[in-house]
Amino acid sequence: MSKTIRLVIISGRSGSGKSSALAALEDQGFYCVDNLPASLLLNLVKRCHSNPDSMDNLIAVSIDARNTSGELAEFPLIHQQLQEQKNLVGDIIYLDADHETLLKRFSATRRRHPLSDGESSLDEAIKKEAEVLSYIADSADMRVDTSRLSLHDLRSVIRQRVAGKERHDLSLQFQSFGFKKGVPIDADYVFDVRCLPNPYWQEELRGMTGKEQPIIDFLSAHDSVKRMQDDIYQFVHNWLPEFESGNRSYLTVAIGCTGGQHRSVYISEQLAKAFTDIMASVQVRHRELEHAASQ
Repeated sequence: MSKTIRLVIISGRSGSGKSSALAALEDQGFYCVDNLPASLLLNLVKRCHSNPDSMDNLIAVSIDARNTSGELAEFPLIHQQLQEQKNLVGDIIYLDADHETLLKRFSATRRRHPLSDGESSLDEAIKKEAEVLSYIADSADMRVDTSRLSLHDLRSVIRQRVAGKERHDLSLQFQSFGFKKGVPIDADYVFDVRCLPNPYWQEELRGMTGKEQPIIDFLSAHDSVKRMQDDIYQFVHNWLPEFESGNRSYLTVAIGCTGGQHRSVYISEQLAKAFTDIMASVQVRHRELEHAASQ
């Protein structure tokens, strides 16, 4: 019997962190290929099946705007052909960041943008890149917003959610955030908990986070907090089988409050604990707390 191959395709706009993501997978034992022509994906998988000793069964490739426009336009068909392959588990991870972040990152590298033709500005090239990569972005199993992630944070996300995921299990992540910093672009579901009692207005609690006991005690004492938590749990729990039956690999549930420090952190932590009892792959991430810690 042919061995099962796990194939991870990393894509995204220039400056989004593709090289770091690929390096993180290589550190986890993946055989990695950077800038693979999309048309060679199927051949790569077939070669691994026919030559089981030539490569490991963990493969990661990067496909981005350095591919020709024709190769990228054919990606939906290539993706369909990959899905029809037996003994293949495939994931498409699409990295992205907000426009200003990409502009700053790429300017700092002093490298030529892959879509720069001497007539277009860097700003225009970055916008065009989103269009040419839309064929891959639309097929992504998981999107990662790297705008507020350090390289360390990005590598951690890739290790935990991608490399650490059991091949056939759905990976569930709860992510807390602050609405005043914007809604995460990589969220599948967003729940607004700003209607709940806010510890911020208690001066002695203001500087704490939803992971600390005084905040936990404050929020757990309110029935409205428990009802909100239960409602979100029930919604996600009810729909998980549908995601799994649709071969969905990743699900990100974002919980937002005003600043991303108290209520959203607490509820994300509680939900992650509840789902850990029934699922193998559950993570929790606190966007604003992580960003503050990296400053």
